[in-house]
Amino acid sequence: MKFIIVAAVALVAVAAALPVEEKPVEILSSVVDQQPDVPKHFNKVRICNYSFEQSDGSKREETGVVKEVLDAENKPQKVVVVRGSFSYINSEGQPETISYTADEAGFHPEGASIPVAPVARR
Repeated sequence: MKFIIVAAVALVAVAAALPVEEKPVEILSSVVDQQPDVPKHFNKVRICNYSFEQSDGSKREETGVVKEVLDAENKPQKVVVVRGSFSYINSEGQPETISYTADEAGFHPEGASIPVAPVARR
């Protein structure tokens, strides 16, 4: 009798450990618009627009522009500045959105789930 109970519990444990097949995520929309030939007389021009949305609630969009900045030797340099955001459904089933800028000073994300560093007192 004990053997039957142990065998039944073992079968339930094996069945519970089997992976559950999920429906594949579908792409609902996708846009890529690149402008590789940027005229030299423009200081700031859009060079890329990118976005997508998926059936699982994930989405992303970003735009890149060329910007002229001065380097450490005060020489003009062209850099690409990217602004965008992405959204997803977190583990609690709530939507999360992160907005960001990436420029000559680095990557700057903002969102409710990103901790903010305390301000240093002097």
